[in-house]
Amino acid sequence: QVQLVESGGGSVQAGGSLRLSCAASGFTVRPACMGWFRQAPGKEREGIATADLYGTTTYAGSMRARFTISQDNAKNTLHLQMNSLKPEDTAMYYCAQTVVRFRQCPPTKYEYRYWGQGTQVTVSS
Repeated sequence: QVQLVESGGGSVQAGGSLRLSCAASGFTVRPACMGWFRQAPGKEREGIATADLYGTTTYAGSMRARFTISQDNAKNTLHLQMNSLKPEDTAMYYCAQTVVRFRQCPPTKYEYRYWGQGTQVTVSS
């Protein structure tokens, strides 16, 4: 059974940085796409960035400047480096994966089957 476990969240002041990690285990088929998403209270879960099994990455337009997705295939771990954090970045952050192959990893939550439990990021002003 596929398990995704996020870590690295916490509380930081505006302008600070955090590095999130997502450890994946239990899969028999290498995921085609992995992604980071976030959900703030009362808002829809939104995509941040994706990475496919070839290392191609995509970002939601506003995220590219401050966030960087990376993967360590040897450790089955996905990372999200977040810099210059703002109070509006406060949310629960999730990683997700799918084994379905797309021409480009989808940016929305609907195509991802497996999800972690999330890690909370709180940015204070």
